[in-house]
Amino acid sequence: MKKLNQFDTLVIDEFEEDQYHLPRHSHTYYEIIYIIKGSGIHQLNKNLIPYQSGDLFLLSTDDEHYFDIKETTRFFFIKFTDTYFNSNKKLSCDEFLLNTPENFMREQSLKENVLKLNESCAAILKNTIDNIRTYNNTGNISTSPIAFYQILSIFGLIKESLQQQNIKFSGFGIDNDQIISYIHQNIYNPKLVQIKTIAAHFNISQNYFGSYFKRNFTISYREYCNKLRTQLIEKRIQNKQLSLKQIAYEFGFTDESHLSNYFKKQRNINPSAVKK
Repeated sequence: MKKLNQFDTLVIDEFEEDQYHLPRHSHTYYEIIYIIKGSGIHQLNKNLIPYQSGDLFLLSTDDEHYFDIKETTRFFFIKFTDTYFNSNKKLSCDEFLLNTPENFMREQSLKENVLKLNESCAAILKNTIDNIRTYNNTGNISTSPIAFYQILSIFGLIKESLQQQNIKFSGFGIDNDQIISYIHQNIYNPKLVQIKTIAAHFNISQNYFGSYFKRNFTISYREYCNKLRTQLIEKRIQNKQLSLKQIAYEFGFTDESHLSNYFKKQRNINPSAVKK
């Protein structure tokens, strides 16, 4: 049986057994497991899930599992690390910048029951597995765009199946209210509202976050933050409760001069004029 070593990002493995060769165990990598033939019980975490030909399982590094084989089973494994998808992000569509394969692999609803695929999706999945099996013998599969898209399509089938069953997957979509709430809570700390920080917080790419924000709020992310920060600063000045030095400190500016230059650039007026 093939194992990932420190230099591998993707390994394809296929074998047939009457008795599973490993005890209950976990891994430091992810596994997509497809049952080509056979039946038995998949002991996944605390769940006992009957399996048969055509079933699909997703395992993350948080999972423990074992196969109790009842009928001789042929397994097909797709094993990969975080690096595999991270190094191929340039090939990913926006959907998988938003909902990463790693999110799918950790989805708890997929650990409790067999994934139900309709007849069409089951046939597509079988063909996809056959394509990967065939291509595995032709070269370095870990760097192949063809293999990458085949594997990516498996997650598309999983998403479609979950939607058809009205199963809500926590990784799907971004809550716009949460984005706005995050900005308003952290607007006083410039580092926390940097695009790279907020994109990492919501687990999506920086490039996708920028375009997503502009599309959903009809204003760029930078413009929104500048407008909000300027409005809050102006209210502080008008209330006359805090000095410019205190306001500068509150919003993370280096000093009063830094605050004044920023405010004048945004409002075309000096803070002192607003105060008067």
